[in-house]
Amino acid sequence: MRHLPILTMGANGAVPKARSEGRGPTIWLAGTPDELEPLMSLGIAGIVTNTVVLNQYAKEYGSVIDLIKAYLDITDKPVVMEIDGHTVEELLAVGKVFSDLSDQIILKIPCTFNALKAFSVLKAEGVETFCTTVFSLTQAAAVAQAGVDHILPFCDPVKAVGGDPTQLIRECAQMFSGWEHRPFIMAALVRSVETAHAAFRDGADELVTMSTVYREMMDSPLTEQWNKTFLDEWVDMHENGLLEGVPVTLH
Repeated sequence: MRHLPILTMGANGAVPKARSEGRGPTIWLAGTPDELEPLMSLGIAGIVTNTVVLNQYAKEYGSVIDLIKAYLDITDKPVVMEIDGHTVEELLAVGKVFSDLSDQIILKIPCTFNALKAFSVLKAEGVETFCTTVFSLTQAAAVAQAGVDHILPFCDPVKAVGGDPTQLIRECAQMFSGWEHRPFIMAALVRSVETAHAAFRDGADELVTMSTVYREMMDSPLTEQWNKTFLDEWVDMHENGLLEGVPVTLH
């Protein structure tokens, strides 16, 4: 995974594999280990952290490192660790602490000028990276050229100031469409099913959201109506002896 050469990783990672199988975009989750553990076997691509949730959740676990170990204990899928720092050297030193914990760790770095150099160094080392806090097409182009593997346009924060939450996703999809080894576009800070829908529609390769929104993505009044219709028919068949030999349980 992370320590393979970039081209090999790009050919075999979660998103390319999903594309080759025709499975569409991947879904990543944020939340506590307890919240996420029962969901990780449902096709979730991995876990994504940021410093806000790390600061919140680490208080329960004693330290950020112990929290990350708790994530690693609940899944064999990637765990994206957001790091920060004031210099390139600090970013690289902090990143090494977490990448040394497990090959499952992927590093996520906020979009800054220092991040450009860090992405370049990490690419040369074969380390998979995410760039967060991306709010413009020029930022996306710069970090892509520096070698980042996943670009995270923020969605609902743009909506909160009156903007189109998925415009940057559309623009990135168009800009990168001719690239042979383009970065993946991950819709980030997705706080509603409406925004998730728009992100998928507009070309996001990946999406990260909280477990609550993920559960709501399965809701629809029409689905509920038709599921009840079909279940009622199923129960009727059972009560009329038409499902004899079938292990039916009525609740």
